[in-house]
Amino acid sequence: MAKSQSVWGIEIGQTALKALRCTMVDGEVMADAFDFIEYPKILSQPEADADELVADAMAQLLERNDSITDKVCISVPGQSGLAKFFKPPPVEVKKVGDIVRYEARQQIPFDLDDVVWDFQMMPGSMVEEGYALESEVGLFAMKREQAYRQLAPFDRADIEVDAVQLAPLSLYNMLAYDRMNDRLDADVFDPDNPPTSSVVLSIGTDSSDLIITNGFRIWQRSMPIGGNHFTRQLTKDLKLTFAKAEHLKRNAREAVDPKLVFQTMRPVFNDLVTEVQRSIGFFRSLDKKAEIGELLLTGNTVKMPGLAAYLEKNLGYDVQVMDRFNRLTGDDVLSNPKFRDNAPTFAVCYGLCLQGLNNSQMHTSLVPREILTERMIRAKKPWTVAALAVLLLGLSGHYAFTGRSWATTHDDVWSNSVSAVTNMESYKSDHESRDSELDAQLSYLNVMGKEVSGNAERRLKWLEIIKTVNNAVPRKSFVDGKIPTREEVPLDEREDIHITRFDTKYYEDLKDWWTEELAQRYREEIRNWALLTNNELDEEAEAALASDAGPEGSGWVFELSCYHDYNNDSLTTGGGEIGSNHVRRVMTSSFLPDNPLSKTVELPRPDGGKEIFTLAEMGISYPLMLDDNEPKEVKIANPDYDPAAGFGEDEGEPAAGDGDDADKEKEPKFFLVPRLEFVFQMVWQEQPLAERVAKKEAARAAAQEEKEREEAERKAAEAAGNTP
Repeated sequence: MAKSQSVWGIEIGQTALKALRCTMVDGEVMADAFDFIEYPKILSQPEADADELVADAMAQLLERNDSITDKVCISVPGQSGLAKFFKPPPVEVKKVGDIVRYEARQQIPFDLDDVVWDFQMMPGSMVEEGYALESEVGLFAMKREQAYRQLAPFDRADIEVDAVQLAPLSLYNMLAYDRMNDRLDADVFDPDNPPTSSVVLSIGTDSSDLIITNGFRIWQRSMPIGGNHFTRQLTKDLKLTFAKAEHLKRNAREAVDPKLVFQTMRPVFNDLVTEVQRSIGFFRSLDKKAEIGELLLTGNTVKMPGLAAYLEKNLGYDVQVMDRFNRLTGDDVLSNPKFRDNAPTFAVCYGLCLQGLNNSQMHTSLVPREILTERMIRAKKPWTVAALAVLLLGLSGHYAFTGRSWATTHDDVWSNSVSAVTNMESYKSDHESRDSELDAQLSYLNVMGKEVSGNAERRLKWLEIIKTVNNAVPRKSFVDGKIPTREEVPLDEREDIHITRFDTKYYEDLKDWWTEELAQRYREEIRNWALLTNNELDEEAEAALASDAGPEGSGWVFELSCYHDYNNDSLTTGGGEIGSNHVRRVMTSSFLPDNPLSKTVELPRPDGGKEIFTLAEMGISYPLMLDDNEPKEVKIANPDYDPAAGFGEDEGEPAAGDGDDADKEKEPKFFLVPRLEFVFQMVWQEQPLAERVAKKEAARAAAQEEKEREEAERKAAEAAGNTP
């Protein structure tokens, strides 16, 4: 029999700890041990101490299985990480990593130093002669602090984790090996005629993961609905405690009135069906060639009576509960009543074991790199000590033989050489001392040079940023800098934003300004702006907005007291926007970084030329209208008012005159105009001019280099085509 190897796949769920040990025996995956440890309370319950409950479960796992010394793979919930799939351009395989690193900076909404990330080319990618032609790359990431939080229970239990995988990807590994192995072994994927896709719905305690895959491509989404929602519905409508409602949910058919129980849970059934339909519909809009053949259910919630039948009836797909695994052997485990009763919840553990046994399609891992480095060093320490011991033994022998030779020589043989070495040592010391003095002088001159040259930029920074803000403030009614007359543009039809006050405040840490209340207000404003400007946020953008932790480091907060008179109700016809929506449409759009409507500013370069910068390059971010008020009527004095004309001074109406023609020439003392006053804030983090110009030059140089490379490739291709 071939030599075997074992892997533990462990999933820490909300209701139980699940563990499965598999071994590769004669080319087959065999389950030889498992454990299912249910917590006394669900981890998400308010009165539950999650850390203590998980620690007790880990202690039971170690006690029942004589500690764990095999390879260990664990899963983390899908909503804890980020999974993105993209198609790189045709490129050499060895350069795919560079493209992924660039894509990671674009797709991951955090500093890459704060996240753990990994990538992999998906199965079926077309690679010919070292070039990736038709390929898809999966990019997976998780915040570093979240990764350490997931590893903490295993560190406390002294269990070394070898791989960390997202639960949806573990489900994919299980499905690809257990049910799609024939098509994947052929390794032939036709994007124009893809194979039938399967939908996997893993219903958890508080959330569910939905994965759609044909074996070669994956699409996954986390849905905020799970088994606890059924329990809470029973708690709410039947006035039960959480424990009693959970028991009633699990034993609905044995209840006094089963019909009442199912009717009570029907709204949650409907919500689940709606979420699944919405997810599948969104997937179909992305991949119109995909055909869905079946829906597979995992997780212990699928044991709820009537759930599978309800989904099959309302979704129109063949629904199957994954309570058995086609390619998993090991009768001792598979025939165990406890395993059979909880088989649907071991799908993730099965996928983790496959990855540990190198039998999976996805082999990425989110274990922090510093942990892997530490383990590598620890593993090499015995060899290092042995090598040092051998080296020390050799040096000792060399010293002994050299000492013996020295004893047979005379001092006068070496006196000249010793004197020469002493003189050279003195010569070297003099030069090192002189070099240190010159190096200190050079450092001083460099510091003084930066101070002198930097003063010019610091003198200009406020002029630059004030011009930038002034240039971005909307003035749509001005023509060549001139204010139009009332006859040209009425007061209440002018789209201009007027600034009455400009305040600034410096923060050593902008987190002191970015409160939770302000963050919530910013998210609401961005959503309102996106809806108003037809830039609706997709699921990815919404997730990035919700997880935005705000500005980091030091910086300035600008506060502008503003108003505008563009509030005539008649302007709403034909798609016009007034009031606060007008501020969002023109003011927020002007200051929002990475927005096509965002303004730019032309500023002098150090060499005397001109350079155009975006607001993002100037360091402006997080534009925010603080208040959402209603317009109020204000009086605006009429500079053309003639007291002798006879107009009333309070109502703004003309007094009795000598005729219609005379009245037309008379002017009121003031005008009543609906005015919206609001406060607008933004963050400015200084970007020195020299750095901005250097980045521009680097970008232009890179673009020119790419252009020259493409031109050279084109000429080479033409020359190759003309060769007989």
